[in-house]
Amino acid sequence: MANITKKVSWSSRGDESGAAGEETPLLNGSEQSRPLRQMSSGSTVFQIGRLSTVDLEEEITTEEDSARGRPKEIPHNEKLLSLKFESLDYDNIENQLFLEEERRMSFMAFRCLEISRWVICGLIGFLTGLIACFIDIAVEQLAGLKYKLIKENIVKFTEAGGLSISLLLWAALNSFCVMFGAIIVAFFEPIAAGSGIPQIKCFLNGVKIPRVVRLKTLVVKVVGVIFSVVGGLAVGKEGPMIHSGAVLAAGVSQGRSTSLKRDFKIFEYFRRDTEKRDFVSAGAAAGVSAAFGAPVGGVLFSLEEGASFWNQMLTWRIFFASMISTFTLNFFLSIYHNKPGDLSNPGLINFGRFESEAMEYNLYEIPLFIAMGAIGGGLGAFFNFLNYWLTIFRIRYVHRPCLQVMEAMLVAAVTATVAFVMIYFSTDCQPLGPDHTEEYPLQLFCADGEYNSMATTFFNTPERSVRSLFHNPTGTYNALTLGLFTLTYFFLACWTYGLAVSAGVFIPSLLIGAAWGRLCGILLASTTSTASLWTDPGKYALIGAAAQLGGIVRMTLSLTVIMVEATGNVTYGLPIMLVLMTAKIVGDYFQEGLYDLHIKLGSVPFLHWEAPATSHWLTAREVMSSPVTCLNRIEKVGTIVDTLSNTSTNHNGFPVVVQVSGDDEPAKLCGLILRSQLIVLLKHKVFVELARSRLTQRKLQLKDFRDAYPRFPPIQSIHVSQDERECMMDLTEFMNPTPYTVPQDTSLPRVFKLFRALGLRHLVVVDDDNRVVGLVTRKDLARYHVGKHGLEELHLAQT
Repeated sequence: MANITKKVSWSSRGDESGAAGEETPLLNGSEQSRPLRQMSSGSTVFQIGRLSTVDLEEEITTEEDSARGRPKEIPHNEKLLSLKFESLDYDNIENQLFLEEERRMSFMAFRCLEISRWVICGLIGFLTGLIACFIDIAVEQLAGLKYKLIKENIVKFTEAGGLSISLLLWAALNSFCVMFGAIIVAFFEPIAAGSGIPQIKCFLNGVKIPRVVRLKTLVVKVVGVIFSVVGGLAVGKEGPMIHSGAVLAAGVSQGRSTSLKRDFKIFEYFRRDTEKRDFVSAGAAAGVSAAFGAPVGGVLFSLEEGASFWNQMLTWRIFFASMISTFTLNFFLSIYHNKPGDLSNPGLINFGRFESEAMEYNLYEIPLFIAMGAIGGGLGAFFNFLNYWLTIFRIRYVHRPCLQVMEAMLVAAVTATVAFVMIYFSTDCQPLGPDHTEEYPLQLFCADGEYNSMATTFFNTPERSVRSLFHNPTGTYNALTLGLFTLTYFFLACWTYGLAVSAGVFIPSLLIGAAWGRLCGILLASTTSTASLWTDPGKYALIGAAAQLGGIVRMTLSLTVIMVEATGNVTYGLPIMLVLMTAKIVGDYFQEGLYDLHIKLGSVPFLHWEAPATSHWLTAREVMSSPVTCLNRIEKVGTIVDTLSNTSTNHNGFPVVVQVSGDDEPAKLCGLILRSQLIVLLKHKVFVELARSRLTQRKLQLKDFRDAYPRFPPIQSIHVSQDERECMMDLTEFMNPTPYTVPQDTSLPRVFKLFRALGLRHLVVVDDDNRVVGLVTRKDLARYHVGKHGLEELHLAQT
């Protein structure tokens, strides 16, 4: 076989000038690094840090290998993978402690645990609904005050002159609100910026994003999104609800708050990554349900992001959390609107009721809907392209918190100015009937009894603008108004997404699509003599909204159900599905989805569902990391401390080996142990000598590991004396004796499926004699994920 020599250089941030061979200072004054036991089948050098260069060279050692026609370079994803991201342990560690605890539990104890899971999901749904209700009421009240103040000012100065004062007032109010929302994000919790959906996608994928499910993040997210929407930015409050629900789920399910340092001594059994992931899925689904009034769509959203761990009972619990969430929001909003018991507000955004008679469509309209889907896919790809390069510019030049706040304030002022100028020069005046639905109609220079139609789109919250485009009668908007609004709002939304504010992209996408979709309906009616063929432009607004949203975020199954549930009419299920599929196909041809692009920009080792299509010629030998740092089943404490303290490796999983015969024979695999477990063992001084002398107070239990979860102390905080370094530690009881392993010749697609489907963190590669030759981690596989252009390079390299 070909001997693939991988030269991978890693360095930590700000440490690029250090010498390659410089020794790392050890803990407790150790003068010299002890040699680490390494099991290797090649000359691979793999040092954990930040991937800076990838140089792949192949040495053909036999004529057989050269005949195989392997490429001289293995194509890698050239994007750097940041080391601030670690993997989550979605595979239960079935060591002796775990198995003993499970065997001691009675059938009734397992039933109580199942009931506890249902109770937690109910609490998640209830609290998510309350948060959504608070956001909706706060936005409505604050935005109402702002628009009333600005409207009174505009009416006053329209007659007396001096509308520039109204413009300054509008821009100042927007900038002040956005400034507050940006300050708390940029200076206090930057992870709360954006919608949070990419971060939750990564969490469900198995990547630990720092601070993504903290209580502080939730507070900043909720307050920030309120002021972002009130500040008039081209944003929505629906996307952040998904993140908020996930944070609530992560906190409630653990029965304690590490931020507040309060432990309620409940739900201790669920303090591990596997259980937390299930509850975070329920929280994300509850957030979708609260945002759109779509409980089934919420379940499917979680299914699309984490189908590898799905089971029937978990599905029911997630659906239960979603239903509780939308019911809670419904109930409290009915009280707020003085209609107790009227459950007609299922989500933060209410598309209104689409009547079947007015929304009928014919067979000949389906090709038009598909064409609109293609337009949405193209526009979505262009939106993502612009936002991608704008985000790169921000990363390079707008990285200081003060600059981020200033940029957010600038965008808020520009948004207000553009809206004011377009309203000022608009001549689209519509009659103001007795049954008008406009919340803040502006007359401006229109005649008495008329209002400015352009003001309906800008001078309102985005959710109300979407609803007016869906349901306002024919003739409410002219083509020029919709065209100008689409053009300006498209670029404003593209500029806004990625600011240091809590904001979502769902509603801006729907608003852009609804505008150009309604424009398509008007143009169709004007180009035919029989206007009855295109009776209601509202249905084209709905199709355009779906096409634009699908073209930007590239969601299909869940988004179809969300749109159908939000409209309350299954009539358009087939057209919406066709439109979203077309938008995804067309958009994927040009550019990845918006969330995937931001995940890539974050250098996150995200694993997609499938391995590269032409990667069957790659085997575990080519993708694994080696040599591997292994530990003996009974290991010296000093060696363990040195291994954990070695900042040049910083590994999180260590194969445990044992000598089965003479000392000259290579050791064989007998288990796997994690860094977090070793730290807990060192903290509690679980040494063989202490156990024999009965100096330990009690036997270590799983509760000790759960109490330390999820913020395990760093190795630098563990004090180990020089005498204790000479002690031995028996890992038999704590290691996972049955880790997943694969032979060296296992194909990359098979390795990928095992890793992705089982939610693994480490996959040990062994030879025919069960000796460790390598270790596959998430980063090893993420480096081999290639996109459209990478697949072409991979195919050319193979042929």
